[in-house]
Amino acid sequence: MPLTLTLTEGVLPPGSESTAVSRLTEAMLKWHGLLGNTVMTPNVTATVHVLPKTSTFSAGKPFAGAWVEWKVPGIAFANREVQQGFFADATNIIEELSAGRQPRESIFVNVVHAVDGAWSLNGQAVTNAELGAAVAQG
Repeated sequence: MPLTLTLTEGVLPPGSESTAVSRLTEAMLKWHGLLGNTVMTPNVTATVHVLPKTSTFSAGKPFAGAWVEWKVPGIAFANREVQQGFFADATNIIEELSAGRQPRESIFVNVVHAVDGAWSLNGQAVTNAELGAAVAQG
């Protein structure tokens, strides 16, 4: 389940990106009841993109933002309580790591769902049911 964390340069102090990824990963696993799950935990991956201030925009104007995006199978983030809880936690994490300098209204969280069967586990395409069965064993 890849996380893409995109930040405008200066939103977080340099070097704090790994802390953000760690905390966002932990929050996602927590909200799905998967903390310590041996199957899912190593399959939560992340990339961080820090973009120059001249490369991020809102309403067509230069803008400093933070974007937290998960690409997940359809079984993830399907519960409204999980959505609300994780989104609040993610916003709080970014706001806290920015020392309160990043406004909450400029922190964006979203989820993209993969088509059922278009998810990879150990190099094989798996359905939501197959993934769920594997995770249940971890």
